[in-house]
Amino acid sequence: MKRLEEFPNRKQIVVIGGGFAGLSFAKRLLRNRFYEVTLIDKNNFNYFTPLLYQVATGFLEPSNISYPFRKIFRNSKVNFRIGEVTAVDTQRKVVHLGDDQISYDHLIFAAGAKANFFNNQSVLANAISLKGMEDALFMRNELMRTMEKATTEKDPKERLKLLTIVVAGGGPTGVEVAGMLAEMKKFIIKKDYPELAQANGRIYIVDGNSVLLAPMSEKTHQEAYDALYSLGVRIKLNTHVKSYENGIVTFSDGKVIEAGTLIWCAGVTAHIFNGIPQSSLGIGNRMHTDAFSKVIGLEDVYAIGDIAVQYTDSDYLKGHPQLAQPAIQQGKALARNLLRMAKGKKLIPFKYFDRGDMAIIGRNQAVADLFKHKFHLSGFLGLFSWLFIHLISLVNYNNKLKTLYSWIVAYLTKDQALRMIFFSKEKH
Repeated sequence: MKRLEEFPNRKQIVVIGGGFAGLSFAKRLLRNRFYEVTLIDKNNFNYFTPLLYQVATGFLEPSNISYPFRKIFRNSKVNFRIGEVTAVDTQRKVVHLGDDQISYDHLIFAAGAKANFFNNQSVLANAISLKGMEDALFMRNELMRTMEKATTEKDPKERLKLLTIVVAGGGPTGVEVAGMLAEMKKFIIKKDYPELAQANGRIYIVDGNSVLLAPMSEKTHQEAYDALYSLGVRIKLNTHVKSYENGIVTFSDGKVIEAGTLIWCAGVTAHIFNGIPQSSLGIGNRMHTDAFSKVIGLEDVYAIGDIAVQYTDSDYLKGHPQLAQPAIQQGKALARNLLRMAKGKKLIPFKYFDRGDMAIIGRNQAVADLFKHKFHLSGFLGLFSWLFIHLISLVNYNNKLKTLYSWIVAYLTKDQALRMIFFSKEKH
């Protein structure tokens, strides 16, 4: 059993997951005198989830939105371990990583969520999801492969099917993916693929709500609809995807569409870990926590971000939204409270400050509802606010500069040059 002893007087904190919540927590403890932190993640890098769709559509490189953990944690009291947690033992205070073990004094779950297919096996087997970097790279390759296949398809009906894409989910990710694909169809496809100049592929977005971007304001609902409609996206509301097999999407209203690609952006569910009792889980398998992010029913175990739900915030009695800002704020709040605990001070209950929601739709339109929807921005101001917030949120200045450069080139040229298909092959 491994236990870091370099600082024997420090309590050991193990953090599972290095997304918004986990990284926000760890960065608050980079140079503290009370704790040593070990962060565990299956990747050796942090990535900026809201821009995954731009990697998936070839507008950004993976390195634009990623940064290695070990470089972030250089010369600090935070250690990094790559691996996947297979189980936890909350009685012995041990985390299992395959055959290895790490003991802890405090355990922090920040492992986020995964795509929720709602037990729809045909969608699970055939749709493309977009929750991690591997998903983004897979989606990029699949889109390019489909385009190449369409160039040699002689049957017009089959070609139309290959070029038809259905995006399931009308939240920010679904709307941004549909808008980006529509921009590609309008400005890029016919230049790169002259064989497809007369092939009119279709892009659909479908959602079970009566509006797009449902949690946002009424102005945003209409502006998002109008922006996608003007880009040629076909919008189906009050409708669910029932199945997707053999290239046929069947909807809850009984209608069908032949489509070569179904992109799933329709919901998430929290990761589950062996050793966490069902009694500690709430809605969507999220770990039920108190106002201080401590998991109900467990000692010295905490949960933050998408994997957690707490019902103690008077403004969010059904739990906080599974977005970046609640995760970041919970990470910072928990780190502050553990420092207060070490100093014998009173803990402060978590209170979420809603800075707002935003989405970009194509290259010229973005919408933002700021400060609990009190301020609405659209058009150039919405676009500028979206670009600014996403740019400053990237981890490193190198990421910021590379992403800004890529955006400027894409905006001025209505193009980008990242449409390469890369294959990875394991050697045996």
